[in-house]
Amino acid sequence: QVQLTESGGGLVQAGDSLRLSCGASGPSYAMGWFRQAPGEEREFVAAIVWGGSSTRYADSVQGRFTISRGKDGNTVYLQMSSLKPEDTAVYYCAAKMFKGSTWSGWGQGTQVTVSS
Repeated sequence: QVQLTESGGGLVQAGDSLRLSCGASGPSYAMGWFRQAPGEEREFVAAIVWGGSSTRYADSVQGRFTISRGKDGNTVYLQMSSLKPEDTAVYYCAAKMFKGSTWSGWGQGTQVTVSS
């Protein structure tokens, strides 16, 4: 199974940008980003299908975040711009091995904190 490791989080000011990275131990059908704020449930952020340009985003990040995959197929990025305090959360990446499979291979997450 795919194992994932997230990196790139940090403490930033509102309006700043960050780029998160997720390294995978192997290929997958799709990769995605999720986030979880304290006391909240984990929520979907963005996803991309490998080999194509198909992407989708949560309404809350549409137009501000961009997901992309590296040429090696084992890395996914989340470019975040115009960050808001409500973006503060632990960000996780996950993978789908097949179109109909569930998200799996969760990493340990990377903390993103956005101050006002």
